[in-house]
Amino acid sequence: MSEPLLELRNLHVEADGASILRGVDLIVHEGEVHALMGPNGAGKSTLANVIMGHPGYVVTEGDILLKGENIASWTPDQRARAGIFLAFQYPEAISGVSVVQFLRQAIAARKGLSELSVLEVRLDLIEWMDRLGMDPAFAERHLNDGFSGGERKRNEVLQMALLEPALALLDETDSGLDIDALRVVARGVRTVRDENPAMGVVVVTHYVKLLEEIEPDQVHILVDGKIVHSGGAELAQLIEHEGYDAWRPVSL
Repeated sequence: MSEPLLELRNLHVEADGASILRGVDLIVHEGEVHALMGPNGAGKSTLANVIMGHPGYVVTEGDILLKGENIASWTPDQRARAGIFLAFQYPEAISGVSVVQFLRQAIAARKGLSELSVLEVRLDLIEWMDRLGMDPAFAERHLNDGFSGGERKRNEVLQMALLEPALALLDETDSGLDIDALRVVARGVRTVRDENPAMGVVVVTHYVKLLEEIEPDQVHILVDGKIVHSGGAELAQLIEHEGYDAWRPVSL
């Protein structure tokens, strides 16, 4: 077996002095899709943010390894340049910055270049918008400004396509989407994976519908800051029917 793309070893995390993650172990290899499920407050979104390097969280113990290198002390910018991508649950709007301007800067940083021409970016952008079924006028709109929930999530998929990450973290990408919008976004994720098959994906979700569209290699259940059970795609269906009670700690 090749070296893991991502490895979390006994990861403990605090925020404002409160313990949130309590010894998480996780291994993701290139090309794999892992789903992280669990009840509200279990630490799922925290885990995605910690991998990305959110400054609001403190790693008190354990390691975060990217291709064998411990990145626990790296800044979010360093992690992004190394190929980690986070699709936010609620993407921020940035008025005055167009989609193409934003992507021009992001792609240049990802590739270690001082800058890219608008033309270079626009050609790839037009190709990917066509593949993802997006109106070309989308490129000139201000980033997420006035976007619907579905448009914001499709824009995240567009960014993922152009940035070609080694590891994509999808934090509740299905949040706020109806079934039709969810299928459009999931189709986009599959299209990006077809183009970048080595990309590892960690999907944080509450809902099995997304996992029916993007079938995971493994499903992990996170309860009270720990992964308490892992299994195949069928585990998501079991959770859908039975909930998380079987994996909650027994109160004495």
